[in-house]
Amino acid sequence: MATPEPQLTATEKAKAAWLIARMGKRAIAGPDVYQEDLEKKLDRLMETARLREAKAKTPR
Repeated sequence: MATPEPQLTATEKAKAAWLIARMGKRAIAGPDVYQEDLEKKLDRLMETARLREAKAKTPR
């Protein structure tokens, strides 16, 4: 089951946009260009956002 996308802060949106733009730039260079490092960074950013959102929803 896919996890729902979290609400991103402005900083997270900017970082995600930057990473996606870099992935696009690398994709233009060719289909065999290594992009896994950027994909891992984007995955880590999304996971951090999910954890932040879950922490904010839990009662203190």
